[in-house]
Amino acid sequence: MNYRHGYHAGNFADLLKHTALCELLRLLTAKDKKLLVLDTHAGAGGYDLAGSQARRTGEAEAGIVRLMAEPRAGMPGAVARYLAAVQAYDRKFGPAGGALQRYPGSPRLVRAALRPGDRFIACERHPEEALKLKREFAGDRAVEVRQADGYHAVKELLPPAERRALVLIDPPFEANDEFEVLTRAVRHGLRRFATGCYAVWYPVKDEAPVATFIDSLAGVKYLNMELDLGPSTPEGKLAICGLVVINPPWKFEEAMREALPWIAAHLGDGVSASFSTSPPNAPAQA
Repeated sequence: MNYRHGYHAGNFADLLKHTALCELLRLLTAKDKKLLVLDTHAGAGGYDLAGSQARRTGEAEAGIVRLMAEPRAGMPGAVARYLAAVQAYDRKFGPAGGALQRYPGSPRLVRAALRPGDRFIACERHPEEALKLKREFAGDRAVEVRQADGYHAVKELLPPAERRALVLIDPPFEANDEFEVLTRAVRHGLRRFATGCYAVWYPVKDEAPVATFIDSLAGVKYLNMELDLGPSTPEGKLAICGLVVINPPWKFEEAMREALPWIAAHLGDGVSASFSTSPPNAPAQA
């Protein structure tokens, strides 16, 4: 329980999962039906890019800061919308036009997309991070913050009364058995609520557990995306990460197949994006 996302806020992994998250929220809220959003490992909510944690790693400089400097002309729609959401959050803390100071974690991106009647439950197990998250949303009745194990929340909250849900599972991967725990949680969620949309982030440090996890999704519809920084990544640094979206909404894959290669091309030489999908005979979910 020592993980702090402040060291990694706005890095290449965030570019992948938060571009996808913004697009999922846009598409899922386009329907005139209520939605539950569950964030199982929510973190602190927002992050200070000028703070000691972010400055120590410099990961935001090679990620979100680099993308924000790109001209908007010709930029894929999903990327432009994500950057606009980042900019809107940052403007709450300072004037427009200056250097990016604050980065929105997934809870802030979710909150910005909520409509009246939607529900958002953000879980964070780490006591200090949970306290920061509660302070981030103090007085905001649209957000329920729980200091809790998000995996347990999957069991507790599904199926939702709304009959529609987006479940974001973004673990810190500190434990050696994280992939096993994650796989059980996803299986349990699908048994309880097979038509839900699940977005699951993972690091690629060892290909074997990743392959086992993806194999466990046999029989469901999914889109798997990976972003690879290439062989020039310093030793010991995460170079590849992925996001699998189960039951993606219509047009999501099309948007991400345009956005992710564009992001890779603008992060630097050697960066690449790849996609894989469920077998053709996997049943489509509503």
